[in-house]
Amino acid sequence: MAVSPLAALHRKLFDETDGVKFSKLKDRLLKKHAADERQAVLDILIAYAREGQLLHWRAFLMSDIVHLVEGSQHAAFFAWALGQPELAYRAVDGLLKSIGVEAYAPLVALAASGATRLDVRARAIKSLAVFSRQPFDQGLPSDPGHWKAEQLRLSAVLAWQADGYPDGAGYKAPATHETLTQPLSRLEIAAAFLERNLALRRQREQDLAQPSNWLTVASAKDMAGIDAQWVLPEIYRRFLEWYSPLRVHVDGKRFPRGLHLYGAAELVKAQHGYSVHAVSLRTIAAWPPKLVVIADAGGDPYCVHLEERSIDGDLPVYRAEHGTGGWRFELHTDDFIGFLHEIALAA
Repeated sequence: MAVSPLAALHRKLFDETDGVKFSKLKDRLLKKHAADERQAVLDILIAYAREGQLLHWRAFLMSDIVHLVEGSQHAAFFAWALGQPELAYRAVDGLLKSIGVEAYAPLVALAASGATRLDVRARAIKSLAVFSRQPFDQGLPSDPGHWKAEQLRLSAVLAWQADGYPDGAGYKAPATHETLTQPLSRLEIAAAFLERNLALRRQREQDLAQPSNWLTVASAKDMAGIDAQWVLPEIYRRFLEWYSPLRVHVDGKRFPRGLHLYGAAELVKAQHGYSVHAVSLRTIAAWPPKLVVIADAGGDPYCVHLEERSIDGDLPVYRAEHGTGGWRFELHTDDFIGFLHEIALAA
């Protein structure tokens, strides 16, 4: 009797001992059979996660299993996987996807367990926050694997449980300036162009508990701190006030090491290590006194000069390489507007 292609793949997966070959077999299984035979593929992957011989692949398969699962049919598997250290991290999301609010109690218990790995406890709290729209993850790294023990807001989670697991309000998007939708000036048009491209990046990945790649309205407090430090050129000050970058990071061919564009909340502190000693907070004599760092790419500073202006009020942007024994600045763009366009094209 002929063996079906799916059954043959099933057998090969369980017999394979080479991780690279296993990866190719798994990809073939998903590509050729997941769309039309989703349940059968799920059964194969779940069986491997339970008893497959390549232990690291048992954990890696959990992401595919969570992606494919629909309904509560596999809730028992995810409940079992929560007790397996190598599977528990992804099992959290599988249980929530399978049974929704019924997963709250076991996940709170998991988060509260001192015997459970820190990253799994953090994953439980992060996923509960996302699912319930509660702010247990506010301001914390998007990846809970980077959370520290003191960042687990367990008391808030337990209070939420005692209150009957109410839904939260979620997070509002950062406030943006109205001119981003109706730009008129050169600065407004450049900022709107950058915002459109950042919005595409946000569509691919965004966590409003720790929003990134936004142009936001700066706080009066942050602008007052900047004004106390410098008299900025008007075009750059207006950019910070109306379009303050919030965790704006771009990469690609133009910035292969990634470029971080500073916002109003970080501009003063961002000078540490350049014009200001990070520990003593004393001015560094070797730094040109009129240069303000507005961005960096892998530590290489991009700066504006406080006293250089063009006829239209714009200003050039300079760049230097760090780690060369001394700062040698070169003109990067003739004007700040051009720098914004360059960043937009990299976003």
